[in-house]
Amino acid sequence: MKRVAIIAGDGIGVDVTREAKKVLDLVVRARGLGIEQVDMDYGAERFLRDGVTLPPRELDAIRKDFDAVLLGALGHPRVPDMRHARDILFGLRFGLDLYINLRPVQCLDDRLVPLRDRTARDVDFVVFRENTEGLYADVGGIFKKGTPDEIAVNEDVNTRKGVERILRAAFEHARATGRKKVTMSDKANALRFAHDLWQRAFREVAADFPGILAQHLYSDALTMQMVKDPGQFEVIVTCNMFGDIVTDLGAMLQGGLGMAASGNIHPGRVSMFEPVHGSAPKYAGKDVANPLAAILTTGMMLGYLGFRAEESLIETAVREAVRRKKCTKDVGGNLGCRATAEFVCATLTPLLGGAAKSSAKRSKRR
Repeated sequence: MKRVAIIAGDGIGVDVTREAKKVLDLVVRARGLGIEQVDMDYGAERFLRDGVTLPPRELDAIRKDFDAVLLGALGHPRVPDMRHARDILFGLRFGLDLYINLRPVQCLDDRLVPLRDRTARDVDFVVFRENTEGLYADVGGIFKKGTPDEIAVNEDVNTRKGVERILRAAFEHARATGRKKVTMSDKANALRFAHDLWQRAFREVAADFPGILAQHLYSDALTMQMVKDPGQFEVIVTCNMFGDIVTDLGAMLQGGLGMAASGNIHPGRVSMFEPVHGSAPKYAGKDVANPLAAILTTGMMLGYLGFRAEESLIETAVREAVRRKKCTKDVGGNLGCRATAEFVCATLTPLLGGAAKSSAKRSKRR
């Protein structure tokens, strides 16, 4: 039995996670998968109500008793410093040592590609973003805050272990999936200490994968080339901050943030899956959010749990929704959030083999 913790979060995270759960429920019933879902009440509402973000005991329970976490999105203007979002998201990423932020950049239909004379075949690569170090490690501080002499410092933390393992994960993924090129991106010409480590580690790791072309591009050159010719890329690996930036650009190449899935992974351990987009509170509850990123993210989670066939079927159903414009306005349709998910479920049902099994485990609350 696999156990999945579900944290819907804030804003449209609640909306899209609700629809993604419908898809997950359908797959679990139809295939009789041994997956137990446990809803966890963490987000802005809980924080404003009782001051709780993610208690250490809950993180320990997730680490010990669960196989995956499905997260909606976090952030609400009623918590202006976003403390709850940082505590929950970074608590999971850092607390579970989820060092791989895996973000597929795959366009599902030609009409979604914003580049002239490019098709969906030109947008099909993956980004391995280092997820536990860099400028997001929260090392630094503010001295003399609010005065004319104020000093603000954020340290860029890069360890040999952290850099080498994300590089190795990228190469191993390339080898396992038949991809022939890994592109590492840094800014060693300016960050000559931290990213010198990336350069040296990249050369050393690449030597262990002689059948894979190892390419280097500075981050500014990478973003230019992604716009000029995204088809040249297969696997990109980079640091935490640059990975955040280039995958948002990648999301726009595949149809926008509403189409971008991601996984926060430590191979062999409990891992977390979340769509790339934010919580967009002003659209919450209006039935306008695009649920496809959350649905694709759910597929990624199933694949990680060992259900690769089901992951592929979910992608097929989402692709059909986009192709037939049975989707939300941001990707060319005229449906709402709920109706889009309903179409995906209707398309998915015959692919899964018909009637659902009544013995499936139902969701619990916690």
